[in-house]
Amino acid sequence: MLLIVAFVIAAVSAYPVTSALVLVLAAAAALTLHLARTGRLRLPAPLAGAAGAGAGRDFTHTIAAYQAMDYTEFEHAMADLARRDPAVRRTDVSGGKNDRGLDVLVHLHSGDRYLLQCKRWKGRVGSEEVMKINGTYRDIHHCVGAAIITTSAFTADAERTNALLPKALRLIDGRGLARWASGGRPPWA
Repeated sequence: MLLIVAFVIAAVSAYPVTSALVLVLAAAAALTLHLARTGRLRLPAPLAGAAGAGAGRDFTHTIAAYQAMDYTEFEHAMADLARRDPAVRRTDVSGGKNDRGLDVLVHLHSGDRYLLQCKRWKGRVGSEEVMKINGTYRDIHHCVGAAIITTSAFTADAERTNALLPKALRLIDGRGLARWASGGRPPWA
């Protein structure tokens, strides 16, 4: 260890400009990595032919593009969409079996948490989904609010059920999603 410290001191003494440049680049790389991990910096998508889900696929912000995604890609797309809002500190994607209605957890800079349930469906979302999310977002996930986002629409029964809740969920259908993706108001605003 002492040998390494002596080597670093000798290198800095012999090459002060190069050492300063290396230090600045290392600090920039560490900052970039930190911002990417916390969701405050969105790195470019993988290049075509790269490994991974959706590699090389260019999705635009249209409902047809969202419908072309598999459910995991759709959840990640909703997390990316949420991160565009300056009020968002970070997002966590945790969908899958036994997720208790949580697909994307949005952490706001205010300290509040917001739940997103993502439904990339062709059929309408019914009242059972509204009841499920209403039953979990506060007590299990400790969120201040929740939204169900679908590429399709909600049944009239789902909308009636939501209207009866003491604190209604945000129901975002395909049209609402297109508005949000085009720069509209996010669910927590």
